[in-house]
Amino acid sequence: MQINLYATFRLIAGQRTVDIQLTPGATARQAVIAVLEQAPDLRTHWVNEQGEIHAHVHGFINGNEIPTFERGWDTLLHPDDVMDFIPPVAGG
Repeated sequence: MQINLYATFRLIAGQRTVDIQLTPGATARQAVIAVLEQAPDLRTHWVNEQGEIHAHVHGFINGNEIPTFERGWDTLLHPDDVMDFIPPVAGG
């Protein structure tokens, strides 16, 4: 599965994409864990000390924001899904 990183997440990880292998029935939350195994510098930016995903982490599955799915971060993934992670942006 392909995970795309944008803006500061890309800079922190030092890569544009992360390819992960997930077992059938894996969730978006498990994908986050797999990404953090390959790009551990993202850990403090994505999860708190209890391993909960920060509310400011904008994750998308096939262009749809993960919290909008009925199961949120526990949404099941498919092999052809693409996930995107975009950091919070502020400005004016």
